[in-house]
Amino acid sequence: MTSPSGDTGLLAPGWAGSAAAAATGDHAYLRALLDAEAALTRAQAALGLAPAEAATAVTEAAGGTFDAVSLAGRARAGGNPVIPLVADLTKAVGDTYGPYVHRGATSQDIMDTATMLVAARTLGPVLADLGRTEQALARLAAGHRDTAMPGRTLTQHAVPTTFGLKAAGWRSLVLDARDRVKAVRESLPAQLGGAAGTLAAFGAYGASDPAGLPEAYARELGLRAPDLPWHTLRTPIGDLAGCLAFAAGALGKVAVDVLTLSRTEIAEVAEGSGGGSSAMPHKSNPVRSTLIASAARRAPQLAATLYGAMAAEDERPAGAWHAEWEPLRDLLRLIGGAARDTAELAEGLRIRPEAMREHLDLTHGLIVSERLSAELAPVLGRARAKELLTRLAAEGRPLAGAPELADVDLDPTHYTGSAGALTDRALERR
Repeated sequence: MTSPSGDTGLLAPGWAGSAAAAATGDHAYLRALLDAEAALTRAQAALGLAPAEAATAVTEAAGGTFDAVSLAGRARAGGNPVIPLVADLTKAVGDTYGPYVHRGATSQDIMDTATMLVAARTLGPVLADLGRTEQALARLAAGHRDTAMPGRTLTQHAVPTTFGLKAAGWRSLVLDARDRVKAVRESLPAQLGGAAGTLAAFGAYGASDPAGLPEAYARELGLRAPDLPWHTLRTPIGDLAGCLAFAAGALGKVAVDVLTLSRTEIAEVAEGSGGGSSAMPHKSNPVRSTLIASAARRAPQLAATLYGAMAAEDERPAGAWHAEWEPLRDLLRLIGGAARDTAELAEGLRIRPEAMREHLDLTHGLIVSERLSAELAPVLGRARAKELLTRLAAEGRPLAGAPELADVDLDPTHYTGSAGALTDRALERR
């Protein structure tokens, strides 16, 4: 039993059912390959290198149904699915215009171009979900601008902060990811170079200026025109690897914070609708955060494979190009699913200010020891002030009962520094 995307996602609940699943499945990839082939004939027709009727015939045939399973099996013979696809598409076009299918191109031209189409089509929904996330986080940051909570460093209480500042920080990372993904999506280029990146075949077929064909080709596809054929100049793949890995880490930061803060013994936040347990009826697990964190842990290794493939020999490589296909698709799927899940997480996140306030008092005033050190130093001297606070902390005594601190403000909500102003500044970013 198969799904329209070519993969059920049985072991991948992080991206199953997402827009990225549909945009990256085998049938979606096949559609991108066919779109790339049809656009090539149309571009040649636009420049007078093929009859208009050929462009129409190839485009119509490319809109038909092709057997992805058969193509996958036959791809082994030549190492990529373009070779059998060209044979099937040529047959579907017919004898009259079949010779105009794939004319002058090489398999990598079509495969790389289809990959850029798949990436562009996947990143659209990703950007939409990142937009949903930043809007939800902006509401949380504004609504909890002055909600004090413990700041934690190296897992321990440090000084007070606010949940508004924490949410503003999450949003800043999401906006950083959005900007990087948007820039890369807008830069994705078509690929067209022919057998060894010289465009020679197009000249042999009558093009007086073959260098103009890649621009016409890109225009047909809605991609950027390449400055050069990039068969072994893999900047577009490196850029995708970087922006996707960064996005995974940015969303992962939100997830791991929620995982920590939603622990039973902390419970300062909770997912809006947690997941159940097969064995423990009482549990409401932070499932979305779990899946996002999983994606963040996998993404760097996938990106590393793509960076490793940049060392591609000669004018067309053996193995380096092929090594990109699966990890790039996995990255697109992971980030597509993680972006969806983070949007839902942020929109449904429940905040518990009462728990935050209770935890501020767990150390009986020690959470403001930094401020106390500064205030006592002019009176007792810096060394003595530190000694006093260290001793009180070791004894576990509430600071409110210490005679030396009788006139000192111990309220942790009064020591959040510039958290409010920093939150306001962060929310000015659009």
